[in-house]
Amino acid sequence: MIVLGLMSGTSMDGLDLALVKLKNSGTDFELLKAETVAYSLEWETSLQKARELTGRELTQLHISYGKFLGEQVNTFLTQAPKPAIISSHGHTVFHQPNLGYTLQIGDLNEITQRTGIATVGDFRSLDVSKGGQGAPLAPIGDELLFSNYDYCINLGGISNYSYSQEGVRRAKDLSPCNIISNLIAKKLGYAFDEDGKLGGKGKVDRGLLEKLNNWRYYKSGKSMGIEDLEHDYIPLFDSSSIPLEDQLMTYYEHLGQIIGGELIKPDSTCLITGGGAKNKLLVQCIKKYAVSNITIPSSDLIDFKEAIIFSLMGYLRITKQTNILSSVTGAASNSSSGVIVRPEF
Repeated sequence: MIVLGLMSGTSMDGLDLALVKLKNSGTDFELLKAETVAYSLEWETSLQKARELTGRELTQLHISYGKFLGEQVNTFLTQAPKPAIISSHGHTVFHQPNLGYTLQIGDLNEITQRTGIATVGDFRSLDVSKGGQGAPLAPIGDELLFSNYDYCINLGGISNYSYSQEGVRRAKDLSPCNIISNLIAKKLGYAFDEDGKLGGKGKVDRGLLEKLNNWRYYKSGKSMGIEDLEHDYIPLFDSSSIPLEDQLMTYYEHLGQIIGGELIKPDSTCLITGGGAKNKLLVQCIKKYAVSNITIPSSDLIDFKEAIIFSLMGYLRITKQTNILSSVTGAASNSSSGVIVRPEF
């Protein structure tokens, strides 16, 4: 089945589109075409401020963003095979599973109406209703498509990982990632810290490092939302008086200790993808504390692994197979999750 996966992450770097041919009952894939559509300043601002909107305004944004997704799909498919389905992650506005709710915007009806293609989305809500965290979702892809690695790590806006333990897939959000380095880089006048060059100009501040390492999430957290970061993590940087380059270098050292500290299985292998995999300084910091043999794959897999996995999730939903693992999320049972909107007949 050919499926188009759509992914918008917390790092706000744009909309990822991955056209994927899934083979062998969803255990193998071929990436046919992929593209990242950068958000305009207007869209980036709208998505960043979505949590501050009234109910009416948020509903309007939900519809408008769905229209935007549909339009981008049509442009993307101009010279590409038509997929059987579209599988859309949407853009996360709220994620507080411990309070029983999560919200990804991007109206599925608007996508379907504009493209004429059945669309699957809203993957997290069913799992949350079963008492799960609704995250991470990538482990089903790690299990079916990338099981030759002991660990799979995504360095996106938030870092997460999964691994198999005695035949059972386990996973969790590890730490903040690009969302924080991007924030600091923007204060320095850059969209992001390319290759970690900005952080490389700084030095590690032990006081800030200790505060970051002692963040409450690391004691018991499993799934992280932007609200958690705004509450008591980002303020650690806002209240710091050290130079911004030192903040970045300290942050990378912190991520190296947190992420690398999980990769301690002797003779193990680890696949690292996501935008952070291109940050040479960040990867260097992770390797400093890791035991695993780390693989950085091709740029296509670095950039589009999550969108590829969402294409798989849509396929699994349409074919009525499990696409969310309770061993990962903590839900009462596995799920074949996702709302399906089909074109009118």
